[in-house]
Amino acid sequence: METRIKSGFPKPNVLTATKYPLNIAAGPHEPSTVSQALASPKWKQAMITEYEGLLSNGTWSLVPPPASTNVVGNKWVFETKFNPDGSAQCHKARLVTKRYHQTLGIDFYETFSSVIKPTTVRIVWLLQFIFLRTFNNLM
Repeated sequence: METRIKSGFPKPNVLTATKYPLNIAAGPHEPSTVSQALASPKWKQAMITEYEGLLSNGTWSLVPPPASTNVVGNKWVFETKFNPDGSAQCHKARLVTKRYHQTLGIDFYETFSSVIKPTTVRIVWLLQFIFLRTFNNLM
């Protein structure tokens, strides 16, 4: 068996193997603090869009904190989305909680995610159809 090294074709470098390599030497594109983000109109608009989206979805409501609970903080996470040619497509800002401040059994008791994939729904429908069909055939 002739391997890639023996035939003279080494494994390609990951950074140069892409058709449109990203310009990594351009420096950081994401701000590291909120004050840096607010200084740029693009990042400020991304933050406003995220905040308005959270309010319109009813994700949370502002209430006074109870005296005996731990208040969980939040932080902004910034990310630049790129086109295949390396140009900036859009600026994304997300407001996330600092989960490392929470303790299971004290600050929360269970987690819940209402995300369900369409494939899961189709499988459940298929199983229900098969079960009902075989059950009706037995009767």
